[in-house]
Amino acid sequence: MAPAALSPTAQASSHSPQDIKTKAQQQTSRQRFVDTWTIIRNELLDAFKAQGVPPEAVEWYKSSLDYNVPGGKLNRGLSVVDSVEIFKGRPLTDDEYLKAAILGWGVELAYFLVTDDLMDGSITRRGQPCWYRVPKVGNIAVNDGGMLKSCIFVLVKNHFKREPYYVDLLELYQDMAYITETGQLVDLITAPEDNVDLSKFSLNHYKTIVTFKTAFYSFYLPVALAMTMCRMPVRVEQTTPYQIALDILIPLGEYFQIQDDFLDFAGTPEQIGKIGTDIVDNKCSWCVNTTLAVASPAQRAVLNANYGRKDAACEARVKAVFEEVGLREKYEAYEREAYEQLSAMIDEVPEVESVDGGAVLRKEAFRAFLEKVYKRSK
Repeated sequence: MAPAALSPTAQASSHSPQDIKTKAQQQTSRQRFVDTWTIIRNELLDAFKAQGVPPEAVEWYKSSLDYNVPGGKLNRGLSVVDSVEIFKGRPLTDDEYLKAAILGWGVELAYFLVTDDLMDGSITRRGQPCWYRVPKVGNIAVNDGGMLKSCIFVLVKNHFKREPYYVDLLELYQDMAYITETGQLVDLITAPEDNVDLSKFSLNHYKTIVTFKTAFYSFYLPVALAMTMCRMPVRVEQTTPYQIALDILIPLGEYFQIQDDFLDFAGTPEQIGKIGTDIVDNKCSWCVNTTLAVASPAQRAVLNANYGRKDAACEARVKAVFEEVGLREKYEAYEREAYEQLSAMIDEVPEVESVDGGAVLRKEAFRAFLEKVYKRSK
């Protein structure tokens, strides 16, 4: 029997990576991408049914797909499509768009979020109960996460097997999965929710977690997929296009996560759409690590006694220490420096022509990412 039906809560439309688009164009771009989900979902269901599985398994699989995949902001998936369009320098044909959308949905099939919620004991995801908390799901979510991951390879095989870059796509998805899972491991053993030990925290540890869990999958992977589809060369003279992308997008992903951590502390629920819980959940966040690096012995004692406690008074004491060390000013300085450094790096991006001459590595793709993130408030 399938789990109880709980429809995904639609998220507010977010800016696409092409900042030059009008709001109406952004909404149209997002809707076009959303519309491809039905095609892709039905293709996955047809492949599943073809194995001769019982109807109740098909219904469960359908529920898992619809519940876990299309309800988010879709920034990662849209980034694939928009990056392909930027590199090609023209509107995509219907066939090109569908292929780019398939790669984008491959990123949105973020299977590790399903298991991450289970391991963290999270309550909600995207405004609805986490999948494992849906009636009758429970630990079956582990297998459902594995099936979501397998969907990526079914889609890539169906649509790209005859392309010369087929294996490159497979390796990209698999490499990013391995890296993300590594980051999850480091995060889980550094900051278990039920065992607070701030001696394990450090900015270096934080950087490792953020780079592996967020930057590679959410920032580098979408652009690398677009570059691969557009046949960007592995090397041109002394230039390595994929290394250029990596050098920009990994620190950009780190900036995004630091921004997210700061908003968890400083943003209001009305502003960010949720109540910040990093302090009470014992998260190895930028805020606590930055504070630990400059805290006095007395302030460190307050953090040791109150961080990671499910208590509003304890949370307030931690926030007071954050204010005492000037965390807001430190964040403003960090954001200003990060933006200036990334802008300078983007300005130096060379234009590299694709193998077949049909696309060019353009700095606009990276600039659009940066402008979308800079000074965001939610």
